[in-house]
Amino acid sequence: MTTKAELVAAIAEKAGLNKTQAKDALEAFLDSVTASLKAGQEVRLVGFGSFLPVERAAGTARNPRTGETVSRPASKTARFRVGEGLKTALN
Repeated sequence: MTTKAELVAAIAEKAGLNKTQAKDALEAFLDSVTASLKAGQEVRLVGFGSFLPVERAAGTARNPRTGETVSRPASKTARFRVGEGLKTALN
C-alpha cells in the first residue's frame, strides 16, 4: 500500500518540486476530483482511467452478525474505471 506521504515524496522527486509544493498539488488534484464528482460530473484521465459518480438507491441489507434485515438509505459514491494505458501497464 502507498500512503499519501509516499505519493507526495514520489511527486516531489519526479516533478522536481519540494514536498510542500507536491503536497499542495496532490491536494488540489483531490479537491478538484471531489468537487467534480459532487457536481455529478465524470472525471476522465485519458490513459489512466475515469472516476464516475454513482447514486445508490435505498434498499434493504442484512446485518451479517445478527442476520437482521435493516434499511439502507440512498447514497452517492464513486467508482473508478481503469483506462487502457493503465491496464496495459499492469499486465
